[in-house]
Amino acid sequence: MHDEPERKMNRRKGGAMSGQVDSERVTIRPAGTEDAAVIAKIYNQGILGRQATFETRLRTADDIFDTLGAGDGRFPYQVAEVDGEIVGWASVSTYRPRDCYAGIGEFSIYVHEDWRKAGIGRILLPELIEAAAAAGFWKLLSRVFPENIGSLRLAASCGFREVGTYIRHAQLDGVWKDTVIIERLIPANQE
Repeated sequence: MHDEPERKMNRRKGGAMSGQVDSERVTIRPAGTEDAAVIAKIYNQGILGRQATFETRLRTADDIFDTLGAGDGRFPYQVAEVDGEIVGWASVSTYRPRDCYAGIGEFSIYVHEDWRKAGIGRILLPELIEAAAAAGFWKLLSRVFPENIGSLRLAASCGFREVGTYIRHAQLDGVWKDTVIIERLIPANQE
C-alpha cells in the first residue's frame, strides 16, 4: 500500500500507533462488499484477541459479504480509512426479531490492532450513531467484557451508559465471562 512506510515510522514497539491520529486523515464511509476481506481480517483480530467477543469461529470474506447484504441498507455498516487504508469498522445489527424492538440496534466496533489507541474509535463511533439515527433507530446497545476498559471508556465518551452486568453470561474457552450492558438513547427518534 502506498502509505506503508509512513505507517511503520508511526508505530511504537508492539505495533500500536504512537499518539492520536490526525482526524483530517480519517475518512468514514459506508462499507461495501469490496471491503469484506479487510473487515474479516480486523474482526478476526478481535476474535483471536479474546477481549471483545464470545465468537471463536474466524470469519471469511464470504461471511462478511453475506452480512453486508443481509441488512438491505437498514443497518448501518461503516469503515474508517486512514490515507485510503481501512483501519476499523462499526456496524449496527438487529437486537431482537420482534417488531416492538425494531428501533433498537446492537452495535459492534473493531479497530485494526496496529491502530488501537490512536483515536479511530472516537471518530468512528459518533459517525455510526449518526447513521443509526438517520436510519430511525431510537437506541443502540452492546455488551462489553468488563476487562475491555478501552471499549467501555470509548462508549462512555460517546454518551453510552452502563445499565448493569450480566454475570456468567457465557463461556469463552471454557471460562465463564461477565458482560457489561451499555446503551445510548437517540432522543430525536423517540418523539
